[in-house]
Amino acid sequence: MSGLGFGPGGIDCDDVLKDVFTYLDDESDPQLRNRIRQHLDGCAPCLRQFGLEQDIQSLVARCCGGDIAPQSLRTRIRVRLTEVTIEAAHSEYRPD
Repeated sequence: MSGLGFGPGGIDCDDVLKDVFTYLDDESDPQLRNRIRQHLDGCAPCLRQFGLEQDIQSLVARCCGGDIAPQSLRTRIRVRLTEVTIEAAHSEYRPD
């Protein structure tokens, strides 16, 4: 997994792994799903990681009985994750 360019399916390894749960939950748009599927077909390291994520998701589903979080909670979590990502990117920037 290089993270330095585009791989199979025209998508970078880092982007595939970032969106793996969206892919597993069938929440990504069809075009992105197809690109991720093509990437996984051609990238063994990502496919291994995808398999681990799939196992984790199956374990959680078995333990939690398939409960689905309310949309309001999902939205709040996504907003907070975006905020944290922006905060981290901002704090990593150090002007010379």
